Amino acid sequence: MIILGIETSCDETAAAIVRDGRETLSNIVASQDDLHSKYGGVVPELASRRHVEVIDEIVSRAVKGIGMSFGEIDLIAVTQGPGLSGSLIIGVSFAQALSLRYNIPVVGVNHLEGHLMSALIDKPSIKYPVMGLIVSGGHTILVKMDDFNHYTVVGRTMDDAAGEAFDKVAMMMGLGYPGGPLVSKLAKKGNPHAIKFPRGMLRNRNFDFSFSGLKTAVLYKLKSETHPIPENRQADIAASFEESVVDVLVKKTVRAAQNYGVPAITIGGGVARNQLLRQRFEQAGKKHGLQVLLPEPQLCTDNAVMIAALGYHHSSQGSLSTQKSIEVKPNMPLSQIN
Repeated sequence: MIILGIETSCDETAAAIVRDGRETLSNIVASQDDLHSKYGGVVPELASRRHVEVIDEIVSRAVKGIGMSFGEIDLIAVTQGPGLSGSLIIGVSFAQALSLRYNIPVVGVNHLEGHLMSALIDKPSIKYPVMGLIVSGGHTILVKMDDFNHYTVVGRTMDDAAGEAFDKVAMMMGLGYPGGPLVSKLAKKGNPHAIKFPRGMLRNRNFDFSFSGLKTAVLYKLKSETHPIPENRQADIAASFEESVVDVLVKKTVRAAQNYGVPAITIGGGVARNQLLRQRFEQAGKKHGLQVLLPEPQLCTDNAVMIAALGYHHSSQGSLSTQKSIEVKPNMPLSQIN
């Protein structure tokens, strides 16, 4: 079964061809970092305009670039939410137009579920339950996965998400956008134990997160420093901040897995590319006897491979019906199941 995936939830225009939900035949992503970097964040109207400008080319490259025709596609899977409404409309409208033109069934899928399943969709023998951590943009969500398509949210951020904290700290430090990779690059030069930043809600018995206090602590630390702040001191601040975020994410996820008796952990989303986070999860897995499933780095950020693969799995299990009209859902929850 050949599936075309289309992803336009925010500021990446992505298209991919996946066979049988596992084999990636093409994966094209057009970033908008150059467009939004001068504003320090995504400007929704500009993002929508760029999607309009490039989506035809990106989808054509994904299909025709591997010598395939649209007539060979069996299913189109497109992100219907959550995300920016304007961006979602572009992707959904384009998918529906292709569906009508070539008489191809189309399904709408959940962007967050794509991140959640990005390390699992090519592992048909995976044994559930699995504890999944989504760290994507404005989302930090901890999910108990009892089976494919059967999820329970056990924790979420109460304020800023981890990705938002990275972007805001990068802005405070004048590093640019997107902030996560820039903060991590600087952190590699610093001492992660130079400054004892707070670990939000780490001692709480629940599995929720909070990064607003950490962000504020970094702001006050930056203000208290002698300006201009030397590069080595900036590196210490970045490293100590990153250490705090990673420490909380890993410990709370491991604690949740132990509490619910879950033998495996997976992570997904843009922050899942963070090298320190991946390293700490692997170390924690070995220490506590937990299987750790990490997605390939290119599948952590927004991409259409996870959308196509997820569309296949839903379609093959009959949990999503093909639709003539797909409703865009900017605030779409992870699942309507629990």
